Amino acid sequence: MTVVGSAAARVNAPARKIIHCDCDCFYASVEMRDDPSLRGRPLAVGGRPDQRGVIATCNYEARRYGIHSAMATAQAMKLCPDLLVIPPAMEKYRVASTQIMDIYRDYTDLVEPLSLDEAYLDVSNSPHCKGSATLIAQEIRRRIFETVGITASAGVAPNKFVAKIASDWNKPDGLFLVRPEEVDAFVAALPVKKLHGVGKVTAAKMNSLGLKTCADLRGWSLQKLQEHFGSFGARLHDLCRGIDYREVSPERERKSVSTEETFTPDVPDLPGCLALLPDLYEHLLGRIKRNGAEKFINKLFVKIKFADFQQTTVECVGYAPHLPSYARLMEIGWQRASRPVRLLGVGVRLGETENVEQLSLFDEHTTH
Repeated sequence: MTVVGSAAARVNAPARKIIHCDCDCFYASVEMRDDPSLRGRPLAVGGRPDQRGVIATCNYEARRYGIHSAMATAQAMKLCPDLLVIPPAMEKYRVASTQIMDIYRDYTDLVEPLSLDEAYLDVSNSPHCKGSATLIAQEIRRRIFETVGITASAGVAPNKFVAKIASDWNKPDGLFLVRPEEVDAFVAALPVKKLHGVGKVTAAKMNSLGLKTCADLRGWSLQKLQEHFGSFGARLHDLCRGIDYREVSPERERKSVSTEETFTPDVPDLPGCLALLPDLYEHLLGRIKRNGAEKFINKLFVKIKFADFQQTTVECVGYAPHLPSYARLMEIGWQRASRPVRLLGVGVRLGETENVEQLSLFDEHTTH
C-alpha cells in the first residue's frame, strides 16, 4: 500500500508541466497603460470610501503603504492620503482578458482560468518551444506585454500548488521555475502562511505550536494534523510535501461567488456576527458585479467557522443578494453551535442559465 505523502507517492505522481500565469496588478496596470501619467504614484481601483467601497487591486506604489485588495477604501485612504482611487472599468478589463486568454490557448487547450487575467496551463504535451514549459512561459509573458501592454509573472512546476507559489516568487514581471527534483527542498523551506487555505489566524496558531515552515509540518503525523486542524489536516499533510494531484480543468465553471473573512480575536456572539454582516455584504456585491454574475444567482448562503474549527453552511433560494436574508441565515447557522466564531462568509450560488427552478426555502449543510 502506498502511503500518501511518502517518497513513493511523489514518484508515482503524474509528471506534468504546469504554468501559473498571473498579470501584475491587472486592473491598475491596464489603467496605467491607458494613462501613463498614473505611473509612479499610489493608485488603486475600487469603490468610493464614502460608499463603503473596497479596493479591487492596487499598484506596487500603493502596496508599500500596506494597501491590498479587499481592504476598505476608507482604510486605504487613511494609510495613504495621497492614494488615487479610480472606479473599475470592467469592459476595458474584459477586452484585455480576452486577449490574454487567447494567448494562453495558443499553447494548450488545457487552460483553467482563475480570474480575468490569471490561469493554470498544462503544457505537458505542448509541441511549442521544443516542449519546454519555461520557454513557453517566457514567450507568453513577452506576447502579453507586446499585445496587451502590461506585465505578467509566471511560475513553472510539476503541479498546480507549487506553480502558483512560484509565480509570486519574482513578482512583478518575473518567472520562477521549480524542477521536479527541486520540489521537496523548495516546499520544505516555505513558511506555513504560504499554504493555500492558511490565513493569518491559522498561521498564528501553527506558529504557537512551533510550526513555522513546511519542514516543521512534516514532523507531524496525519492523525496529529487532523486532531488540531480537522479535515484540513489531510490537505496540510500533502501540501507540506509538495503533493498536489489536481488536474488543470479547462471546463472549470464558476459555481458561486463569495467573500469571507477570518477574525482575530474570535467574534464572541451572534450580535457581533450580525454587526460584521454589512461590510461582508458590500464586498460581496462588488465581487458579483465584477464577475457579471447578477443574472445567474439562484441561492444565497452563509458560511460560519467556529472557534473549534467546526464549519456550517446555510442556504436558501434567492435571485439577488438580500441583507435581511443573510441575517436570517447567519442566525440559523450560529445557533447550531452558539459559540465564538473565527470566520464568516457570505455568497451566492450560480445556475447555468438565467431561468432557474424554484427550490425548497432552506437547504442546510453542516460539515465538521
